[in-house]
Amino acid sequence: MMEAERAEEREVLQSIYEGDTSFSQVEDNLFQYKYNEGGENKNFVLEIRWVGNYPEEAPEINMDIFYNKHIMQEVKDGIVSSVKEQAQDMLGMSMTFTLIEWLKDNYEPFMVQQEQLAAEARTAVTTEITARTSSLSINGNPESTKTAKKKTDGMSKNQKRRMWDRQNAAGEKDRGYDWVDVVKHLSQTGGGTTC
Repeated sequence: MMEAERAEEREVLQSIYEGDTSFSQVEDNLFQYKYNEGGENKNFVLEIRWVGNYPEEAPEINMDIFYNKHIMQEVKDGIVSSVKEQAQDMLGMSMTFTLIEWLKDNYEPFMVQQEQLAAEARTAVTTEITARTSSLSINGNPESTKTAKKKTDGMSKNQKRRMWDRQNAAGEKDRGYDWVDVVKHLSQTGGGTTC
């Protein structure tokens, strides 16, 4: 009886999500749904695995998937616990579709939390980097960071003189400065004779 219910639910899920690229059936008892409504850092995959006594027993809910690596752990835990809580209310019934749709409807609060936690993490990292770089010194001398000479040009006097000699008063190079002597070039390369 239980396997017949599962087969029927599988068939219903395939017909409902036919053409929906966000839904995938990985195995007979493993389903994934990709939520990508938000944009950058707001998309994730929810994995639902039917256990031995499903639907009398709640399915396993998983968010520890490589695709979800950008989602903060607190948000993942919140999603999993909320979906599990919904599953407890529906024991004995086919619930995969309902759980997927429930999360679609309640997607936004989790993404707001994700944005807040990500912003806090970025701020913490920026603060730590700033603290570390402010204590850095050049050659072990902390005073040298304040009085370091600014090197404006890496050219020697001779290189600068040569550069100015190659240009006219307007700062342009003379006409033909990069021309090739055709006769000299052909004599060096052994240009063939054609008749």
